[in-house]
Amino acid sequence: MFLSQESPPLEAPAETSNTKTKTILNLLQGCNTLKKLRKIHACVITAGLLNHPAISTKLLNFCAVSVSGSLLYARLLFYQIHNPQIDHWNSIIRGFSRSSSPIQSIFFYNQMVSIPTRSRPDTYTFSFVLRACERVIIPLADRKRKEVHGTVIRSGYDRDFVVCTNLMRSYAGNGSIENARKVFDEMPARDLVTWNSMISCYAQAGFHYEALKTYDLMRIENVGVDGFTLVGLLSSCAHVGALNLGIEMHRLARESGFLNRNIYVGNALIDMYAKCGNLEAALSVFDGMKKRDIFTWNSIVVGYGVHGRGLEAIEFFKKMVMDGVNPNSITFLGLLCGCSHQGLVQEGVKFFNLMLSKYNIKPEIKHYGCMVDLLGRAGKLKLALDIINSCPSQNDPVLWRTLLGSCKIHKNVEIGEIAMRNLVQLRASNAGDCVLLATIYGEVNNADGVSTMRKMIKSQGIKTTPGWSWMEINGQVHKFVVNDISHPDINEIYMKLREVIQEVTLLGYVEEDSMSLVSLKGFSGEGYCWGNGSYHSEKLAIAFGISRTPVGTCLRITKNLRVCRDCHSFTKFVSKAFNREIVVRDRVRFHHFKDGECSCKDYW
Repeated sequence: MFLSQESPPLEAPAETSNTKTKTILNLLQGCNTLKKLRKIHACVITAGLLNHPAISTKLLNFCAVSVSGSLLYARLLFYQIHNPQIDHWNSIIRGFSRSSSPIQSIFFYNQMVSIPTRSRPDTYTFSFVLRACERVIIPLADRKRKEVHGTVIRSGYDRDFVVCTNLMRSYAGNGSIENARKVFDEMPARDLVTWNSMISCYAQAGFHYEALKTYDLMRIENVGVDGFTLVGLLSSCAHVGALNLGIEMHRLARESGFLNRNIYVGNALIDMYAKCGNLEAALSVFDGMKKRDIFTWNSIVVGYGVHGRGLEAIEFFKKMVMDGVNPNSITFLGLLCGCSHQGLVQEGVKFFNLMLSKYNIKPEIKHYGCMVDLLGRAGKLKLALDIINSCPSQNDPVLWRTLLGSCKIHKNVEIGEIAMRNLVQLRASNAGDCVLLATIYGEVNNADGVSTMRKMIKSQGIKTTPGWSWMEINGQVHKFVVNDISHPDINEIYMKLREVIQEVTLLGYVEEDSMSLVSLKGFSGEGYCWGNGSYHSEKLAIAFGISRTPVGTCLRITKNLRVCRDCHSFTKFVSKAFNREIVVRDRVRFHHFKDGECSCKDYW
């Protein structure tokens, strides 16, 4: 029943059993299509060798694991095998763990362990079922994961590096980073792969400080590094702006030889330097790479794009195409971002249209968001509204929030109200949106509008998103929050901030609050300058940086939200008053402050 009618008859296998077995194993060795496998399967049945361990394992492994296989066929084949052995179970569990139906992997695992006389799980069984648990996003998966964890302990596999590493990844993949760390801490011994996995778990979960602290423990225990370690740590350095530690990783990569032989390390270095605000170093790494792939080019294009250097990003794109590398969606994201931040409207529209017409790349929600931002910043608000209406995902709140931000720049009440109505209808409005619209009302002296937004925040219990800023000094990352009281040196920081405010006031700095035409008292939160604007997180970071670094040292700050107008103005004055270069990376772009000017030229 498995042999198709069109298939030519296979030659009869040799007489002896050993010769039959050898012939079939050779056929399986050269099998590369499901059609061929069906013929071999028919031959196996005819020869009565379906339950031969090596033959049945190879048959099942091809169906379950090979890219040319079929899980449906694998299931049928599995149930034909009498008394499946551990290799059979592992093949079917592994196959479904990587499929679109990972729950089936758990189903077969349950079958395997339900009868004590059957094969017992081994290292591979546990690893495959834990991978399935990681991919099944339902509450029951967490219970199953803990159940498997218990079986691991009872079976004595809690000392197995591979099983423990997969346990960590499975827990972390579903947000249980504490359990992942517990598995790590309870291991009697750890190898480099285990350390790399813990760093990766933290980084992927967004716990970048913890990832960097894990590296500190590695150094204490004299554990070396490899390419995976460097890539994971560089990713975390990039996210929190830990430039000095990133430079140390660069030194390690160069001394260990990974920089020359591992393209992923080079790509991670470019990304790290770009995200830490040092484009010159990013370009130096790029120029020194003998081999480049799409990720290399994307790192440099996106790097220049988010720094607002759109024309240079376009030049890199041209070189990339000339080098024979086809762009992808990330490439165009970097280009559109650069065009948006530099006001290159015609160029941005051109690249947006090229995506589908020339490269057959369907624009995603982020590309539409860049176009809304590009047109909105340029004052083409109606065109930006048309872009949203043409987007297949026009119900995405990010698009409407981006449009609302542009309306704030151009004081457009009409379209701002349209954007806000859509956010409310999508039940996605937050305090930041209310403050944006209140600001627009305030700019046009609409006191009733400001009052309406204030009441909306109070009646709906909307809370602001706390703003955070990070700064690295002497290898240690310091974190500040709006109106912070948690930093151990907070009293000293506030005293220094007051001194800084006095200095910049003498140069002409005026707090944004006092410039408001309509009182916005009652609104607060990072990214919006009314109500304790003097104590926004980046101001605290700047004060701390000035007090803890030598005169002339560049200050590098990373924020989780957009910089507000008041803090932007404040930082420009600080750069002039204290002769400092200050690099601020906010949620959207980079700002390079020097001599009282910003690289964005107040276009952000």
